Amino acid sequence: MLSLINIEKSYDGQPLLKGVSFTIEENETVCLLGPSGSGKSTLLRIIAGLEAPESGDVLWENVSLAGIPTHKRRFGLMFQDYALFPHRNVAENIAFGLKMQNLPIEEINARVKNALQTIGMTDFAKRKVTELSGGEQQRVALARALAPNPRMLMLDEPLGALDRALREALIQELRRTLHESQIPAIYVTHDQEEAFAIADRLLLLHQGTIIQSGPPHEFFHHPRNEWVARFFGLGNLIDGIVIDQTPLLVETPLGIIHASCDDRNPVVGQHTTLLFRPSQARQNLTVTENRVAGKVLDQVFQGEKFQVSLFINEQLPEFNIILPEPAQIGDIIDVNYVPADVLCLQNGED
Repeated sequence: MLSLINIEKSYDGQPLLKGVSFTIEENETVCLLGPSGSGKSTLLRIIAGLEAPESGDVLWENVSLAGIPTHKRRFGLMFQDYALFPHRNVAENIAFGLKMQNLPIEEINARVKNALQTIGMTDFAKRKVTELSGGEQQRVALARALAPNPRMLMLDEPLGALDRALREALIQELRRTLHESQIPAIYVTHDQEEAFAIADRLLLLHQGTIIQSGPPHEFFHHPRNEWVARFFGLGNLIDGIVIDQTPLLVETPLGIIHASCDDRNPVVGQHTTLLFRPSQARQNLTVTENRVAGKVLDQVFQGEKFQVSLFINEQLPEFNIILPEPAQIGDIIDVNYVPADVLCLQNGED
């Protein structure tokens, strides 16, 4: 449906977007995820036609959108502040875009009614938007974006102004609405949990490039490099030097670790980073390799489990694991990792 080809953009002489390319398929919700300043919102504005790229092209069904103004691209836009008209009621806000299309009043009324049913706010049609809660305003903004039947929906941090509890309550509802609408969507956020819950596919932006793309579960199981693992907070990252390739053995502050690698193993003598996920620590005293022992510094209750922080040595002052039962501060905890659960990552951002 949508294709971006080598999009370049700079600000103040500094490159912001560096040859960004990706596609969005029919009925797909794609999430642009990344830290502040990575170029997410700028990319959205370029797709919307609010900004022009310095080079590259945006295509819809293989036809260039260059020179086509925003209002003729037929894309629905929803921003973090919702941009609702305070002097109009709920129904009038939803109807605004429809009136701009000069549709017959009967069709406008029918679409507004259908939009209100979609967001579960049929009884709110005459309510002033200034009297609505943050979650209700979010629903109205979504209904206004969907009412004109856009070819694609673009959402820029749509839940960013809401508190955490309300965001969590609305995430599943928003995902359901997007899928039921059968409209492809681009969803911009910096919140990882939000991205995992909403997206069919993630595009992770870092310093103007897409550093990894794929379904959410791939980022957890197969982070492309150390930066991706650190961004998602996947676990303990331990530096080491490869001392053997087959099997892959890495000398670390934990001792010699038997690890695995998604790609071909690094060469002997190469510096690498190992990922130890807290949830994959095992308390199996009969296993002798990949043992990790440390003193309990702290623990945090997380519902059905406990996150425990261990002091290993001066080189590794803190190492986190997940245990099913609580531990006592000062206890010595001994765990191990099977080699397949210790992932060898590329260093840095390569």
